[in-house]
Amino acid sequence: MRELVVLGTASQVPTRHRNHNGYLLRWDDEVILFDPGEGTQRQMLMAGLPVTPITRICVTHFHGDHSLGLPGVLQRISLDRVPHPVTVNFPAGGQEFFDRLRHATSYWDHAEIVPGPVGAGFVAETSAGRLTALPLWHSIETYGYRLAEPESRRMLPDRLAAHGISGPAVGELQRAGRLGDVTLEQVSAIRPGQSFAFVMDTGLCDNVYALAEDADMLVIESTFLAEDADMAAQVGHLTAGQAASVARASRVRMLVLTHFSQRYQDAQRFLDEARAEFDGPIVIAEDLLRVPLPSRRLVP
Repeated sequence: MRELVVLGTASQVPTRHRNHNGYLLRWDDEVILFDPGEGTQRQMLMAGLPVTPITRICVTHFHGDHSLGLPGVLQRISLDRVPHPVTVNFPAGGQEFFDRLRHATSYWDHAEIVPGPVGAGFVAETSAGRLTALPLWHSIETYGYRLAEPESRRMLPDRLAAHGISGPAVGELQRAGRLGDVTLEQVSAIRPGQSFAFVMDTGLCDNVYALAEDADMLVIESTFLAEDADMAAQVGHLTAGQAASVARASRVRMLVLTHFSQRYQDAQRFLDEARAEFDGPIVIAEDLLRVPLPSRRLVP
C-alpha cells in the first residue's frame, strides 16, 4: 500500500472546510507523518488511521499550522504504547521549539521518540528508501523532504524458463548475480524506484526543483493565485501557477496542490491556473482525501 492521506489543507488559519496541515504517507512498512498541524490527531481518527504504524514524523518548519499538532500526536503515541521508536525530523535551528512541543503538557511518557535534527546534507536510510532534506526559502528555517526508493530488478518468467531456471535457483541467481553462464541481467529488467517530494512554505528557489526532480508524486504548497503573486514573493510562498511550473520543469508525474489561503473560496481557480502550466495529473487536495502513488514507470 503506497498512498498519501491528506489530513488538512489550510494555510495560516483553518476554515470550516479545511483543517490545518497534516499529510500521512503510507509506503509499505514505512509510515511518515508530515507537518502535523493543529487538529491532526482528530483528523487521523476521522480518516480511520491509528498512530501505531507511524515510524517517522517530518516537520518542515515551526510555524503553528505545520507543527501545533505534534504534542497531541506524540502523546497519543505514548498513550497507545507504540512498541517501536518513532523518529522526528525537524530543522536543527528549531530545537527549542521541538523541545517545548515534545513536553508541552504533563503526561506519562511511554514512547521512544528519537529527535532527528535536520541540517545541510541530511540523509536518512529508511525501509522505503533514502530520505533527504534540502533548505527552502521562507521567513524561518524551512526544509523540504524527498523520499527515493533505489532501483531494483524484476525477474522475467519467460527468460527464466528459456534458461531452465526455476524454484530455489531463482533466489540463488538473485543473490549471486550469476548462475552458471546466466547473468541476472539476462533474465531480469530494471525496476525503477519510486519517489515522493514534499515542499511546503517557500518561494521559488533551486532546491524546490531539486526536491521535485522526476518525482512520482509532488506535494507542494500553492498558497496564492497569480493575482497575489507579489504578496506571495514577499512572504515566501508559491502561487498555483508557480507550483505547476516546477512540476513541468522537474518532470513530475503527479502534482498535488495544497496549503490554500483562506482568502480564496473557489478551489477550481487553483486547478485552472495550474493546468495552464502542467498537463499531467493534478490533484487539488481536500481534507481526508486518499491519493495513491502512481504506478511504477515502465522501462522497455
